[in-house]
Amino acid sequence: MQNELVLLHGWGMNQGVWQLVQPELEFLYSGNVRSLDLPGFGNSIACPSPYTLHDAAALLSEQLQPQSILMGWSLGGLFALYIAKHWPEKVSKVILVASTPFFAEQIDWPGINSKVLEQFKDQLVNHREKTIERFLAIQAMGSESARDDIKQLKLLLNQYGAPNTEALMAGLDILKNEDLRELFTRCPVSIKGIFGRLDALVPYKVIAEISALNTEFEYEVLDKASHAPFISHKREFLSVVKSML
Repeated sequence: MQNELVLLHGWGMNQGVWQLVQPELEFLYSGNVRSLDLPGFGNSIACPSPYTLHDAAALLSEQLQPQSILMGWSLGGLFALYIAKHWPEKVSKVILVASTPFFAEQIDWPGINSKVLEQFKDQLVNHREKTIERFLAIQAMGSESARDDIKQLKLLLNQYGAPNTEALMAGLDILKNEDLRELFTRCPVSIKGIFGRLDALVPYKVIAEISALNTEFEYEVLDKASHAPFISHKREFLSVVKSML
C-alpha cells in the first residue's frame, strides 16, 4: 500500500488553498492525497489553548497514518518538520513548499523582518479580513494571472470556516520565534524543497543557508514563482513534485 500524501496549508489559509492542484496531485501520485486544516484554521475544531507549535502539531499528528508524506507550504512546513522530528513513525518524507526551518530575519540569516510580522499582528486585531486579503495578494505575486488567482483562492477558502483569532495570532508568533534549524540538521526523514526565486517571505538568498544545514537536502527553484508556486506556476510545480514523489 502506498504512503498517503498529506497537504498542509500556510498561515491565514485553510485546506481550500490546495483545491487548485489536488486533483492533479491525485492523478500524479496514484495514492491517497488528503489536505488537512491546521488546528484552529478552516473546519478544524480542535485548537490548543495556549496555542503552541508542539501542542498544535501533536493534534495534527493524531490525524496522520503511519509513514505519511507531508507536503507543507509556508507555516505548514514548520508543522511538517516538527512532526517528522517528534513523531517520526508518522512521516516517511517531508516536502517543503516555500518554507524554511526559520522564517525570521537575523544578521546571518535572510528572512522576514520581525517588524513586518508585528504589523500583521497589529492589523489583525482591527482589520482581520483586510490583513488576510493583503496576505493573499502576496501569495499570488509573480503570477501572470494574479487577479484571477486571488479571486479563485478567496472562493475556495470561503468554503471552509474562518480562522480562529488565537490560532492566527499564534501562527504569527510561530513564524517569528520558532527556530527549527537544529531539528532540520538532524531530521530523521528525507527532506525536499520547492522554492520561488521571487519569494518575498522566503528570500532566494536563504536557500543556500538552508542547504548548508543538511547535506542530504534536495531542492528545486522555480525562477518566475513567488510564495505560492502551486498557484502561480502550477505546471512547473507539478513536474517538480512528480520527481520528488
